[in-house]
Amino acid sequence: MTDLPVIAVVCGGTSPERAVSLGSGKAVAEAMDGLFPVERFELDAEALPAGLESRRHVVLSTLHGSFGEDGGFQAILDEAGIEYAGCDQKCSALTFDKALTKSVLSEAGIPVADQIIFDRTAPPSVSEVVERLGQQVVLKPVRQGSSIGLAFARSESEIATLFDDLKFDDWMLETLIVGRELSLGVIEGEVMEIVEISPKSGQFDYASKYTKGMTEYEAPARLSAELEREIKAIAAATYNACGCRDYARVDVMLDGEGRPYVLEVNTLPGMKETSLMPMSAGAAGLSFKALLKKLVEPAILRFRSKYSIC
Repeated sequence: MTDLPVIAVVCGGTSPERAVSLGSGKAVAEAMDGLFPVERFELDAEALPAGLESRRHVVLSTLHGSFGEDGGFQAILDEAGIEYAGCDQKCSALTFDKALTKSVLSEAGIPVADQIIFDRTAPPSVSEVVERLGQQVVLKPVRQGSSIGLAFARSESEIATLFDDLKFDDWMLETLIVGRELSLGVIEGEVMEIVEISPKSGQFDYASKYTKGMTEYEAPARLSAELEREIKAIAAATYNACGCRDYARVDVMLDGEGRPYVLEVNTLPGMKETSLMPMSAGAAGLSFKALLKKLVEPAILRFRSKYSIC
């Protein structure tokens, strides 16, 4: 065993977000080459990839979606005694569940949108939705990422059609906040710069995220100093309330009156150089390589401490 562990970049997975993960994994492995010894592992089952060794590797996961982000992968890494960068199993399981996350944030006094949680076999009536949330709503699976399953409605008739083809079991309806969409990274409790997201379609869905030219970004976002401080304080409080470790990305929506609401917490954000987390860090002065180095350093310290490497 050398003093410096091999960084195992794990990507792929079995979720609908596999293609996104493969892209992140390739970008990360290429960028880290020269910084550390690096090996890329492509996961195709809900199990440890062959060749991972607790006394040789530190994992940097770019898995997205179920098993990767929901604590499943973190649990088997813990069981195998393998150190990894990023949030632990408990935090990952919490933040992957949008309903649980919002409950924790609400209890901590962090602003979130009102919602209705339901099972696909028993959706709420249109009148119940309108009475509770209004006519403009957004539909999200409770446990998915990358905007998979995301849908919008802006009238009673559109609300009715949201329930026609529900592919997952658990769903959330939220009041649609119309305003400015923002995202910012938090690294070891330090808040990066705020990125403003402006989809040309008006909604940051899967197509807007992953189709070139459909969304414009500004980093840092143009905000008043007071509002910038408020949003960054909310991001830091969100990171702490969820028990995040090492790094995470916090997504925020500003309504028409400039009031911020936390949308969600992403513990394994996209990691292409043009992804939101690298944009946020880049606006704070961190190059892509410098960001990746910063992300793995705490895990390397845990690895070295574990094996008493000075």
